[in-house]
Amino acid sequence: MDSVSQLVLGAAVGIAVMGKRTPVWKSALAGAVCGTLPDLDVFYDHGDAISNMTQHRTDTHALLYLTLVSPLLAWMMAKIFSAGQHFRRWCGTVWLALITHPLLDLMTVYGTQLGIPFTHYPFAVGSIFIVDPLYTLPLIIGVGLALYREQQRGIMWNNVLLGVSCLYLVCTVIEQHQVTVHVSEELQRQNIESTQVLVTPTPLNSLVWRVVVMNKDSYGEGFTSLLHPDSPIRFRFYPRGEALYEAHKDNAFLARVAWFSHGFFSVKEQGGHILVSDLRMGQEPDYTFVFDLGEMKAGEPPELPVKVASVRPSALKMWRQFRQALDVE
Repeated sequence: MDSVSQLVLGAAVGIAVMGKRTPVWKSALAGAVCGTLPDLDVFYDHGDAISNMTQHRTDTHALLYLTLVSPLLAWMMAKIFSAGQHFRRWCGTVWLALITHPLLDLMTVYGTQLGIPFTHYPFAVGSIFIVDPLYTLPLIIGVGLALYREQQRGIMWNNVLLGVSCLYLVCTVIEQHQVTVHVSEELQRQNIESTQVLVTPTPLNSLVWRVVVMNKDSYGEGFTSLLHPDSPIRFRFYPRGEALYEAHKDNAFLARVAWFSHGFFSVKEQGGHILVSDLRMGQEPDYTFVFDLGEMKAGEPPELPVKVASVRPSALKMWRQFRQALDVE
C-alpha cells in the first residue's frame, strides 16, 4: 500500500495496543515509525531495474525477521519515551505495527515475499488497489480523533475505525471472489479459453474491477462493475509475444519478470530491443513496469535492463473506463 496508509495504520495500531498507558502522541508516533520502517528498502539499489522491482518487499517484509527485531525496537521505544514499565506492551505495539505492514501489502497485487527465509514466493491477494481512500480515511480520522481528544473516547474511536478499515479489507476479498465467479461464467459463455485469470480493482476504488485473461498466444483485458454484476464483460485481446519469450526465456532478467508476475507478462520487440511488461499493474497500453532488455544478441551477455518511463492513464481515460464498466452511455 501507499506510504500514508502504512503510516496511519501503524499509528492506529500503536494507539490501540498502548491505550492510556502512555500519552497518545507517543504511541501514535512509535506505531507510525514502525509502520513505515519496512519500506525503507526502496532506497537500496540492487544494481538494475528488474532487481529493484522484484527485491522490494523482501527481507524487510519477512514476518520472521520482523518478529526477531521487534524486542530490540521495543526496548528502544521504551527508552526514548521513558516508559520502560510497559515493556511488554511496547513489544506488542512494535510487533503488530511491523507485521501489519507486509500483511497489508499482501492485499495488493504487487507481490510480498513475507515467507523469507523459508520461501521467496511473492504472495499477492490483489483485492485492493495500492491507494484506496475508503481504506485509509477511517484510519486518518480515528488517529486524528485520538490525538485531538487524548481521552478514552478518542482512543475508542481510533479502535472502532481501525476495525472498520479491517472490515473493508475483508469486504474487498469477498467482492473479488464475486467478480471472479462472474468472470468464470463469462469466459464459459463467450467460449474464451484461458490458462490464467487475474481479477484486481481499478485505481482508487473497489467497485470497478479489471480482468486480465491469459492464454497461450495472447492476453485479454476487460472491466466489470459490482453495480452491474451480471453485465457482459467486453474483452480486448493483444499479442502476448509467446514466440519472443520462447526464443529468449533463458535470459535471467526476462525469467525474473515471468516468475515475479506469476505469468502475467507480455514481450514485444521495438526498434530491435526486447520489451517486457508486467500486466498486473496498469492498464492497456500503459503499464507501471515495462523494462527494456536491449538487443539480446545470441552469445553475448545480457544487457542490464532499463525501466521504461511509465505513462499514467489520464483522469479522462480512467473515467471512460469507469463508465464503460458501469455500462453508462
